[in-house]
Amino acid sequence: MHTQKETLSQEALLTLANELIRNHDEFIHGMHADAVAQRGDVLVFKGEYFLSDDGTPTPKTMAVFNMFKYLAHQLSGKYQLG
Repeated sequence: MHTQKETLSQEALLTLANELIRNHDEFIHGMHADAVAQRGDVLVFKGEYFLSDDGTPTPKTMAVFNMFKYLAHQLSGKYQLG
């Protein structure tokens, strides 16, 4: 069964995504999505990854990666970028 996805603008998707981030138990201050792209059926979110000054991951980096993965799972089945 194929369900129809709602088409949203990048701005609307980012507003929705950032609301989900702020309300998530794993929220870290400063965590936010500032870009979204459509890759096939998946919405890919991007933003600050809290890298160290030399560009290597910090303990916060994995939390951000997991949050963007969570957004893809939560929103890709319902929405598409339009």
